[in-house]
Amino acid sequence: MALAAKADFGTKVIDFVSRRVVYHSLFWIVLLLILSIFDNTNDNFGFSVGNEFINIIFYAILVYFNLLYLIPNYLTKKKFLTYIGLLLVSVLIITPLKVIILYFRFSGQPEIQNNLVSHQNLYFLSNFFIVGTSTIFSIVTDWARQLREKTDLERQTMQSELKFLKSQINPHFLFNTLNNLYALTLKKSDQAPEIVIKLSEMMRYMLYECNEKQVLLVKEINYIRNYLDLEKLRQGQTVDISLEVNGMVSNQKIAPLMFITFLENSFKHGLNNQLQNGFVHVKIDIKAHSVHFFVENSKPNRLPNSEHKRPGGIGLVNVRRRLDLLYPGQYDLIIDDNPNSYAVNLTLEN
Repeated sequence: MALAAKADFGTKVIDFVSRRVVYHSLFWIVLLLILSIFDNTNDNFGFSVGNEFINIIFYAILVYFNLLYLIPNYLTKKKFLTYIGLLLVSVLIITPLKVIILYFRFSGQPEIQNNLVSHQNLYFLSNFFIVGTSTIFSIVTDWARQLREKTDLERQTMQSELKFLKSQINPHFLFNTLNNLYALTLKKSDQAPEIVIKLSEMMRYMLYECNEKQVLLVKEINYIRNYLDLEKLRQGQTVDISLEVNGMVSNQKIAPLMFITFLENSFKHGLNNQLQNGFVHVKIDIKAHSVHFFVENSKPNRLPNSEHKRPGGIGLVNVRRRLDLLYPGQYDLIIDDNPNSYAVNLTLEN
């Protein structure tokens, strides 16, 4: 297994190096052809190719000295003055060497030789331009690589965090639902088999469908309907529980289990045995590019000296975190604490 992994890594390295060699070779060949076409020192194209080949050799020496030595050892370590100084020195050394070789190549052509000597500053500028371009290219590609790595890391972190958040949701829901089933079995209710069926549908949805980043909205609504039906069976006729769905449900998708925490909080904090006329009202409005979820529940009366806790806790913190990860800048969450009720308004943009 380890040998296979090493072999695979070695193959990837060889493939990467091979591709870079091919790309760089193509670049120098194209540059050679372009320079040869515009070379006006001689009417012989083959001779022009030879001249520009000499230029290419010295360009390549400067570029790879810059990319492989100067940039890693000085520029990336923010030794800017040293880097610029060594870059200038390398160009100052290479330029006369190139001029000398070209000077002997044009022996017998004194006019061209004189131009070579008198226009060394132009050769210096051309060399400096080429090596400077390689520096800019290196900076841009390094920035793009870092951005890509950062994006990949953020995506991996987000996926890990989402899995952790969903793992917190599932046990909590299962515990509550089993409590519901236990309460009905104690009453020897004929509705217990119906609960088992609904629970199996919900668990199947949670285990096999909620692993995706998004699920069909119609399945999420069916999940909510099953959840409310279970609560109706548990609460009996003492609580007004309703679900209203408006709009056309077709192929819209949504992040899974986004609403369950609000529903759980509605029943956990909005109902108790002393409350008369308790209610939980759920409304889902579906539009072409958005989904609006609304839930309102009654608020039990509390004694003046009793501790008053806002509903939510870690569940609400998890929901907000999931919203930030899955719908950045694409959601609106408003929680109203009214005298007689709590209300949650959540709008998700597609």
